[in-house]
Amino acid sequence: MVSRACWVVIGALALCACRSSASSKALDNAVDTRATKGALAALAEGETGVVIRAEKLFTMDAQDRVLSPGMLLVRNGKIEAVGVRFDVPAGFELIDYGPAWLTPGLVDLHTHVHAGGFGDINDMVLPINAEFRVSPTVVPGNPQLQRAVAGGVTTLFGIPGSGTSISGAGVLYKPKLHDTYENGVLADPGGIKVAQDSNPQRGAGDLGSSRAGLSWILEDANDKARGALAQGRRDPALENLMKVHARELPILIHTAGSDGVGNTTRMWRGKYPVRSVLSHGCFDAWKVSPFVAEMGMPANNGPRTIEYSSSREGRIIGISAHNEKIGVPHLSINTDSPVVPQEELFLQAAMSARYGADGYLMLRAMTINPAIAFGIDARVGSLEPGKDADLAVRTGNPLDPRAAVEVVWIDGRIEYDRARDGQMF
Repeated sequence: MVSRACWVVIGALALCACRSSASSKALDNAVDTRATKGALAALAEGETGVVIRAEKLFTMDAQDRVLSPGMLLVRNGKIEAVGVRFDVPAGFELIDYGPAWLTPGLVDLHTHVHAGGFGDINDMVLPINAEFRVSPTVVPGNPQLQRAVAGGVTTLFGIPGSGTSISGAGVLYKPKLHDTYENGVLADPGGIKVAQDSNPQRGAGDLGSSRAGLSWILEDANDKARGALAQGRRDPALENLMKVHARELPILIHTAGSDGVGNTTRMWRGKYPVRSVLSHGCFDAWKVSPFVAEMGMPANNGPRTIEYSSSREGRIIGISAHNEKIGVPHLSINTDSPVVPQEELFLQAAMSARYGADGYLMLRAMTINPAIAFGIDARVGSLEPGKDADLAVRTGNPLDPRAAVEVVWIDGRIEYDRARDGQMF
């Protein structure tokens, strides 16, 4: 018997199916070929290419096109064309996945599985160290990344722990299992991790024993970075933080609770208008969602996606559903892996739909929304011409726990095939 939770999750994404017919009609005789601006050429010598076809294709583009059936052409690891039907150019292999559903590969902005274990890397000497990097600790192809790929996750932001207030620089990477580290990196540094409250308070002295103390040392570091930037002065200890204020690097801020989230939004969208994303937003943080939305701060919810202890009515609050209702922009979901296993990113979205969030929005929350929030949407997050060919092939609804991931492609190459590699989780 299918549980009530499963039926609610399935129903929550029903609108995905109803969008397909209207979208596909508009593209019956049109193929999106923005990458080539013309006819599709035959495969040239030395090139690699494939045409993929399936019953349903979620582009996750700005028009929210769902194609049924859907096809896409991949040349040299990049998507060149997307459409309902088109002729396969000479030299391209056609792979027909039949009744499968295609989605972009999933994107998680808050992860700690790059080293392969549960422990985090933390600088517990300097409370502010934006130059600290996790990239030397990445272990390509480790078992946790294998399961991530088997779950359809193709882009991760691997970050330091939350032991200090500015924890360091994370790396944006693809969990390729059969390639080098260098070929898997999107950006190093890919962004800066900040811990605004809670965890850094475990220390004392200059680590900050209160949230007021944490705010002071964060603002002190930011003011120094802005001063050096304005003066054109190089400061080796503040280079990455200066890039944040030059809007060259985004920051992801570990913050939870209404006071922490309110202070984070005030600081990083008000006093310092940088490219920032608040991450976690758990406990009673939903109570300050109107302020978050007003300030245009993207939210990256997880690993807790529900709240009940702070509700005077004793009801369960779906945090993502509440943020959606209030209008928080570019809403996304995280696992804080391995707190929640990386391969269960889809389940975070499914349970958010179970507690009231729009199902289609939850698919966006795992694909294009985090990509936009972190400025990597030119490459990942949707199936559009010119973007990396990162996609997951599923037996059905992406939020249905019964739907298996059959094949995962990264940069136009199969990284996981359930028939070849077996079920990994």
